[in-house]
Amino acid sequence: MMDTTEIFASAHAASLSLQLMEESQVNAILSRLADMTLDNADEILAANREDLSRMSQDNPMYDRLLLDKARIEAIAADLRNVAGLPSPVGTVLDSWTRPNGMRIRKVSVPFGVIGIIYEARPNVGFDVFSLCLKSGNACILKGGSDAASSNAAIVSLIKRALAESGADENTVNLLPPTRESTSLLLNATGQVDLIIPRGGRGLIDYVRQNAKVPVIETGAGICHTYFDKAGDVGKGMAIITNAKTRRVSVCNALDCLVIHRDRLADLPELCSGLVRHNVIIYADDAAYQALAGHYPAAVLRHADKDSFGTEFLSYRMAVKTVDSINGALEHIAEYSSKHSEAIVSEDSKATALFQKMVDAACVYANVSTAFTDGAQFGFGAEIGISTQKLHARGPMALRELTTYKYLITGDGQTREP
Repeated sequence: MMDTTEIFASAHAASLSLQLMEESQVNAILSRLADMTLDNADEILAANREDLSRMSQDNPMYDRLLLDKARIEAIAADLRNVAGLPSPVGTVLDSWTRPNGMRIRKVSVPFGVIGIIYEARPNVGFDVFSLCLKSGNACILKGGSDAASSNAAIVSLIKRALAESGADENTVNLLPPTRESTSLLLNATGQVDLIIPRGGRGLIDYVRQNAKVPVIETGAGICHTYFDKAGDVGKGMAIITNAKTRRVSVCNALDCLVIHRDRLADLPELCSGLVRHNVIIYADDAAYQALAGHYPAAVLRHADKDSFGTEFLSYRMAVKTVDSINGALEHIAEYSSKHSEAIVSEDSKATALFQKMVDAACVYANVSTAFTDGAQFGFGAEIGISTQKLHARGPMALRELTTYKYLITGDGQTREP
């Protein structure tokens, strides 16, 4: 069995050294890494091509795995964005003085060592490192075999940036892409403080069911958009097209359009932007009849029991017809993964009801679910989208990578027996 004792111990030591690092040094490391990422783009892309050569382009994960010049430039920009954000470490969240003169402060502090298990998205290495470094955490990365070459090249580059800046290279470590590594990380109690899985439902369920280290669930997104009786067709068409087709392989992509029965006549126009992308639509009976003859027959299909509650991660989408907003709320409650849900409506009462009653991390009114993203929320980057309610929910960034402790100051106070 692989011995990870040294890896975990060195990560812990690095996390302690980060507590003594000035924020200016952190920012300099991130800026240096941004420069090095652009300077070494060819090296990263060559490793990425090696990974891509092992995957079919028909695989929905292919787009997640793909890096290109534009994405490398975006990664460098995100690194600089994070460098420009204020560190959450040391923020006084609350303070008060007791009658005996004892002063209590609640102060944000890093978790320490964070383990990230992720699939096929090599950019995650940059995002995780930047956010962990800025929030004072060391990180242990465990990527999948699909992106093994890309991940190795990226972590090697990060370690070079750390070494050139005089920082501890063990601030980031990469475990082998094996199930054994996953098991060791999940059981590293006392050595790893938090595990965050990023990937599909299978990975997230496996981590949750097998981890002894505390876990924050992220990732799986079964996203709905409800087109209300009072919805605007122009807004609806733009939102549906963007949410479904902008990037089909990401967790905020639209999976199911829910439409009020009174607006079925507008369904062909609402779906018109999907035609050029050859989006396969799985429509219930009422929606199928509304689309028949108006949507390409080759990509129009009857929905079945598996059409709803599915995260497609591809150019596929379900359509469900409901008789009222309550019907939409019931459908979403049954099938939602509590990630991102949206309503398109000009009725303020309907939007208020939807946003109040839908149980999800992000609930939109007349906005595409594609905006569920840390950078789009102004967080610089994200470590994932939390779909749970404990500690963090929605896009997780710097603030969510800290916990807190109480600092108590006095002048010799003692407690009575």
